[in-house]
Amino acid sequence: MFLFLSKLLPLLIYPLGLASLLMLLTLWWIWRRRRRLALWSTTIALLVLLVSSNTWVATRLVQSLEWRNLPPETLPNAAAIVVLGGSTRPADYPRPWVDMMESGDRVLHGAQLYKAGKAPKLILSGGRIAWKGSGPPESDDMAQIAVAMGVPEADILEDPTSLNTYQNAVNVKAILQQENIDTILLVTSAMHMPRSLAIFKKQGMNAIAAPTDFLVSERSVAEIGGTRQAVLLSLLPNASNLDNVSRAMKEYIGLVVYRLRGWL
Repeated sequence: MFLFLSKLLPLLIYPLGLASLLMLLTLWWIWRRRRRLALWSTTIALLVLLVSSNTWVATRLVQSLEWRNLPPETLPNAAAIVVLGGSTRPADYPRPWVDMMESGDRVLHGAQLYKAGKAPKLILSGGRIAWKGSGPPESDDMAQIAVAMGVPEADILEDPTSLNTYQNAVNVKAILQQENIDTILLVTSAMHMPRSLAIFKKQGMNAIAAPTDFLVSERSVAEIGGTRQAVLLSLLPNASNLDNVSRAMKEYIGLVVYRLRGWL
């Protein structure tokens, strides 16, 4: 039930869901002939969408998460590389093979670190929620990609059952204990890293952040206040900004909820 509610309730808080609720409230006030209240709810819904689809707001909000764990120039070696799921789609028809989402950088980065000799083992963690689409566990999808990139199957370990970040940490800890592994490089999206790293350390693991999938770069920050054209475009609504704000809100909500549950 917690898993389902953790996916459902935030949808009502994210900008698009909140704006939709406010517009439904507007219809209710119109039906009740409360025009002033209808005007207020409509205005708030419009402001929510305008602010959350603004480039400056989205960039700064995402940056506040992504830049907490900037990678060093040289990552230290470790006993294993752990890659968290949430980055692939199964090879369901008509897809010819496993598809990677934007966060597919996770498995690519993990495989690159392995090939660079940063660790002798690659641990892939991620299952699939039955009511969000069936198919093989995501760890299997990531393993196929890693093997295609030249990682030997013998050096890949899988956690195929975890359905959220907390379960990632618990299941990976069990694998580390079984394999007598101490230090790990933790690979996940930069925006997801603050919550992930805190959970893994709460479980007593010696985890070193190896973030990837950065949405905000130094260049994108500089462009916000660059040319007049860039400034003008940054003020206009953009659907990708709306998505990025929602993703950042998901992480902040997750930090609060996970802390309340004692998971970090």
